[in-house]
Amino acid sequence: MAEKKIGILVGSLRKESFSKKTAHFFIENAPAGYQLELIEIGQLPIYNQDFDEEGSPAAYKPFRDKIKTLDGVIFITPEYNRSVPAVLKNALDVASRPYGESSWDGKPALVVSTSISNISGFGANHHLRQSLVFLNMPTLQQPEVYIANIQELFDDKGKLSNAETAKFLKDALAAFVAFAEKF
Repeated sequence: MAEKKIGILVGSLRKESFSKKTAHFFIENAPAGYQLELIEIGQLPIYNQDFDEEGSPAAYKPFRDKIKTLDGVIFITPEYNRSVPAVLKNALDVASRPYGESSWDGKPALVVSTSISNISGFGANHHLRQSLVFLNMPTLQQPEVYIANIQELFDDKGKLSNAETAKFLKDALAAFVAFAEKF
């Protein structure tokens, strides 16, 4: 039986992104039978509806095609101004268009928000969930995954060093896999 593919989209483009480090933790802890892959989104030109009629940028088709091959999606995002970063919203828009041809349709999702503060990216997490409802992406409700003070959880090599957080993220990943199996 072929491995199931879970894509991970990270809302931060920063080289030392804590969200990206969290994505690598998930990849390193992929359950048996699952392949987790980081999908780059920083190369996608800003979506413009005119592209649907005049022709899309070259980067759109391979991205949309990649999303269509996935069995589920994990979104890991910091919070910018109480919402998701523009790069992540753009990726949602690009793969949801042209209207009626969404690559996201029906794909199970997990939302993880990260923050260097105590608020844990609550606003970004819930704004993202609103978009996923419209995109028809069933989203794991429990456990909710908000990671506060993330800058304190990784060592100088970028590895998660907090055992309690590691266990929580492994449990959340297991819950997501069980949830995704229903679809």
